[in-house]
Amino acid sequence: MKVNNSICLYIYVLVIFSTVIQDVKAQNKTVNAFVEVFKEFPRLEKNLRKWDAPVVADLDQDGYQDLLINDHGLGIQVQWNNKGKFAKPYDIIMGDLHGVSIADIDNDGNLEVIMSRGGGSGSNARNSKMFRVVGREFIPLGDFKEPLALMRGRTVKFIDADNDGDLDLLNFAFPDSSKKGASESYVYENNGNGELVLHSTLPSVKANGQKTLITDFNDDAVLDIVLYGQGKTKAFKGNGDLTYTEVTNSVFPFDIVETTSISEIDFDNDGDLDLFITRGTDFKKGQNFYNPKTKDWGFFTTRGQFQFEDIEVGDVLNMENFQSQWPNNDTYFIGETGYDYEFEGETHSGKNIRLVNSDALGFPDNPDYKGKRGWYIGYVGNRKWRIAGFLWAPSTGVVHGVKNYAPFKHPEGFNDILLENTNGKFKEVTKKLGLVNKEHTMANAVADFNNDGLDDILVIRRGKLVFDNESILYLNRGKSGFEEMKNHGVVSKELGAIGMAVEVMDYNEDGNIDVVIGNERGKWHLFKNQLKEATENKFINIEVGKSPKANMSPLGAKVELSSCSTRQTYRIGTTNSQYSQGHNNLVHFGISQCSSPNKLTITWSNGEVLKKTIKTVNTKISVGRK
Repeated sequence: MKVNNSICLYIYVLVIFSTVIQDVKAQNKTVNAFVEVFKEFPRLEKNLRKWDAPVVADLDQDGYQDLLINDHGLGIQVQWNNKGKFAKPYDIIMGDLHGVSIADIDNDGNLEVIMSRGGGSGSNARNSKMFRVVGREFIPLGDFKEPLALMRGRTVKFIDADNDGDLDLLNFAFPDSSKKGASESYVYENNGNGELVLHSTLPSVKANGQKTLITDFNDDAVLDIVLYGQGKTKAFKGNGDLTYTEVTNSVFPFDIVETTSISEIDFDNDGDLDLFITRGTDFKKGQNFYNPKTKDWGFFTTRGQFQFEDIEVGDVLNMENFQSQWPNNDTYFIGETGYDYEFEGETHSGKNIRLVNSDALGFPDNPDYKGKRGWYIGYVGNRKWRIAGFLWAPSTGVVHGVKNYAPFKHPEGFNDILLENTNGKFKEVTKKLGLVNKEHTMANAVADFNNDGLDDILVIRRGKLVFDNESILYLNRGKSGFEEMKNHGVVSKELGAIGMAVEVMDYNEDGNIDVVIGNERGKWHLFKNQLKEATENKFINIEVGKSPKANMSPLGAKVELSSCSTRQTYRIGTTNSQYSQGHNNLVHFGISQCSSPNKLTITWSNGEVLKKTIKTVNTKISVGRK
């Protein structure tokens, strides 16, 4: 039997075309999972240094969660949420600010915001600044009768440490050498009238060891503390009287080091709170990256003298996002004569520079690096340029059009850690559940992104300066563990930026959890969740107010939802933030296809309990006092 060749060709083409269409459809299911939005999230189009995760709270109490963002050394801004559309960033306070925490500490119905101020590397120790938010106005507050301690401020977190219903304060400093080892990890007690009085201290820490997670690892309703950031990660059991006992060795299965962030996660919905830990290190001096496709070269250097290998770019040197740490706003010395390069306008953000070889000929024979600190840049012939100098702070930059550059051997990363909580003690289940990455990761956020009733994990990579920085998204598949989702869309593309911070929120209250990212030396990003799975599944949003009887703050309240055969647990204010504490009282639960009555239990920090049966889904339910 003969078969017409043209018919065979037609069938072959049809099969190939059909396969291509199916591949495209398959890709489209994931490519548009998260989409960055700009119109709903106006931002400063500048590359700026950041500090910590954005802080989420309904500051004006209009039912929508607002944002506080911290561009380190520049100031803190608020972005008001106008029913799912953010306003432009508005300055609250300028200067060197660090941790931020939010609570109604005097129980007057208005939220207070505390901001920890930097101490000029020890030369300008200051105490934290406080504001009261009335409507959309930030009203500065004066000091308490006994002012908060002067320090190189870092961590501030409101916590009901003695379960009396009012909110106390953890106020931790970067250690000042003049204190000669004395602890600056202060615990302040709320006297019931909103006055914070020094009660006790935790053991002193070294360097940046004051990064803090508030959790309850032994489920005794007394909040515990995990400290990390320098050396070994440490666990402190709350005693219920604003004192703490270290229990590191009896709680953790092994020493945990190089910790960059920790989140609570009840990954197995058994009611106790497990921990997910990211790990990594900062860039090392001289570390650099080359992208052969785009011909971009990016570098990192830090305190002291440096000189990179000469780079071949031709007659014009185009540099992008050159940054040093404020206030070390270094001078640029150009060519053999070392004349000063003058910038027009502000120089706090990343600097873009274009030099023509005829304006930058040569390089000093004997640069006075220590006498004239700064960048030295010159054209040295044969299409090559030299970048060297003596700097006083971590510095980065990107050069375009680099013909080639020798590969740099980068230090290997670390595997992140998932710890399962069993009766207040942890065991590692990382590899068992498929969480293997072996990278330098800097932050994470836990949320049910696909509304199936299981907590997922989003991880922020440190990144490679001249490559797109794609986050890692692990979807929780229950007993089979976690599945890494590819092409999800949570990608930041600015050159010279370093992955740093992430927070999650349902900013437009459509029932899907969205993502806010802040990149060190980069920009803020808002990614809208359009996961097909999330839109097909059902959800319940619970707006938790104050306790019905004693009128106590929702911060720290434990919220549990039983739906069908699943029980989910969430604590208000929980966050991966290293130094700050949010006040997001809109609790999101995905419930898959469950439609039967859902049972809600809320336990406030003073022990007050409310139980409620919820018969509606895909809606927001308000519980407790306004």
